[in-house]
Amino acid sequence: MTDYVALPKAEVHIHIEGCFEADDVISNCEQAGILLRAPRDRLFEAHDLKSFLEMLDWVCGTFRTREQLAVAAYKFAARMARSGVRYADAIVNPTHWPHWHRNIPGMIDAFDAGFAAAEQDGYPPVGLCVSLLRTQSAEDAIELVELLSRIRHRRVVALSIDGNEAAAGRTGPRFAEAFRRAAAAGLRRTVHAGESSGPEGVRDAIELLGADRIDHGVRAIEEPALVELLAQRKIPLGICPISNIALGVYPSLAEHPIDALRKAGVPVSINTDDPALLDTTLEASYAACAETFAWDGETIRQLAATSVHASYADTGVKARILADLAVWQA
Repeated sequence: MTDYVALPKAEVHIHIEGCFEADDVISNCEQAGILLRAPRDRLFEAHDLKSFLEMLDWVCGTFRTREQLAVAAYKFAARMARSGVRYADAIVNPTHWPHWHRNIPGMIDAFDAGFAAAEQDGYPPVGLCVSLLRTQSAEDAIELVELLSRIRHRRVVALSIDGNEAAAGRTGPRFAEAFRRAAAAGLRRTVHAGESSGPEGVRDAIELLGADRIDHGVRAIEEPALVELLAQRKIPLGICPISNIALGVYPSLAEHPIDALRKAGVPVSINTDDPALLDTTLEASYAACAETFAWDGETIRQLAATSVHASYADTGVKARILADLAVWQA
């Protein structure tokens, strides 16, 4: 039986907001006198993307101190280590964190402290992708990019954008200038698209936002010309199959297009999105996909290699992971 924990790999589509444990959130509530939104066993309950995002806002609202953020970052890195992740790009969206809206530099510093302590203890390095929310204004987006450009924090590797595409409507034109400025400032660009929207969101991510990686992107499968474009330009998709099933994008893993996209030449990687809230792990996602699509060891190796190449890790980190992956045995 394949040991997917031992597989050298990266995680490139995961939200810090989706990695909290119930005990930590309850502890935050007890410290601040916050009433629980639901009993412990239903604390993270959500029924669709809209209610899921509302739940995230409440959970993040319980994090009010620098120490709480640093501990969350440390535990994030520990979670990655348990799944055999060698590097992670972690997405954080400041709009979900009401007590940090006006202190994004302090928020980044607190996360950095936790990640740095974790790395010193042998846990994998983590890059931070700071995310816009689709309902923000163009002015808000430019303000965030200017802030990130000004502070140039070593932990921040990319500008991201996430949120409910279906509810927000077409937003590519609104954020094009912010992403142009991000590119000019040397930030990488990763864009949630093709989840709750159709292929048009993926096309806008490429053509208007200059995305060098797309989070989800699965509904590109509905437009063959777009699939061909992704394959030609080698634009990687950070796909989260278990999340897509849990949130109703596809009815079953067998009907998920990850394998069809892979066979069409699109660089695809397996990721978890919000593993604690969805009760999954990266190794479980690999195992489920491998079983469903009958992937052999070499296919698994190629998928893991894509995760590393698509990551925003520095070249030395990538080289070490890829060297270990080359000698990995299924």
